[in-house]
Amino acid sequence: MKLNFLMFKKIVVAILFFILTNSFSQSTEGYWDNIRTTTETISLRAGEKKVIKSADFPIGTTEVVYRITILDDNQKVSSSLVSVLKSIPDPTGISQGTAGAIFLLSTISGDDKCKYAIFNSVSDSQKYLKTNKTTNACFVQNIPINKEAKLLSSTSNCLAQNNQNLWFALESDNWLMNQKVVLEIVPWINKKLSRGWTSEAKNQVINFTKKLEVYPNLNNKEQFSACLLETISQKYTYKEYTSLIAQEKNTLLDFNSEECLKKTGETKILYNLSRDKSNKGFLAGNIDEALKILQSEIIDKNRAEAIDYNTLGTYFLLTKQFQKAEKAITTGIEKDATEINLQLTLAHIYLFTNRVSEAKEIHKKFKTQNISAKTSWTSQTKTDFEIFKKYDLPTDDFKRILRILE
Repeated sequence: MKLNFLMFKKIVVAILFFILTNSFSQSTEGYWDNIRTTTETISLRAGEKKVIKSADFPIGTTEVVYRITILDDNQKVSSSLVSVLKSIPDPTGISQGTAGAIFLLSTISGDDKCKYAIFNSVSDSQKYLKTNKTTNACFVQNIPINKEAKLLSSTSNCLAQNNQNLWFALESDNWLMNQKVVLEIVPWINKKLSRGWTSEAKNQVINFTKKLEVYPNLNNKEQFSACLLETISQKYTYKEYTSLIAQEKNTLLDFNSEECLKKTGETKILYNLSRDKSNKGFLAGNIDEALKILQSEIIDKNRAEAIDYNTLGTYFLLTKQFQKAEKAITTGIEKDATEINLQLTLAHIYLFTNRVSEAKEIHKKFKTQNISAKTSWTSQTKTDFEIFKKYDLPTDDFKRILRILE
């Protein structure tokens, strides 16, 4: 039994639909934007030309599918382009095979025909209307068609310039009768590119990382910048990032700088910068500023080692904040009981808080040891006593301690 042509066509379409819906899985790389589409119907008189501007293409548009259908007066498009594209979730299904193209073209069309050209700018499209010259067109169809469906990829002249719009100039090929033309345009959005992180945007962040105080001291500069960029670009779209105020950006960079330095193994470089700033403030006689830097940038951010608590305790001691000094030193001892500097500072605190006997016991216990490879307990004690004199701390009991050390 022979099948008539209409039945054969229905079977072919059904088979193709089955192949398409089962061959293409939903792409994880992007999606067809069914909101920012263009669907325009215009009437053209015989020989008339008109221009249709596309809807704005979203950031991340890498492909565009368009369909042109020429209708006789009483005909309608059987199904929208968006609905057809649901069966072809990935643009490669259109560009790499005929099945997708057949689906795109499977719509009613009349016998009327038109020619068209696509332009990257409104000025070029308007020139075409006046001169009929397609010199500046990114695509030209000079052979009259009654239906057309094409994919424009990011490598085409029409999308290579990252244009936000395209202008379709259509010309009726009729000699006498009017015709209706339906233009449908659907953009394909790359999810990653839709976040707006172009090469230029990325370079802005990388250049900003180079201005960070820690950057010149790093050994793994490129790795650090790449890490910061990746962290920020994953958390924010470029538009969201640029909308942050300066304080928010600084907080963001401060937190993520430390996380990236942990990955590159260079956190100590960042911490030592804060320690150096604090020490410079101390040497310049601005002990309150030195204390503030150490407290806010090292202690409060959980970056402190035992020796940092010794420095903090010393700052409190020199400003006669004895209770705070003792708390800092005992915290440091809990962190590392082998850090002998803490024991010496604790002995000093006892000395200035009327616990001389307890101070003596500490000196007797550690007087034969060294504070560091080249500094003895005794010499450091004498140095500290000279510093205490400059800060007007009571010196009455110094001789009692020095006698123990002799």
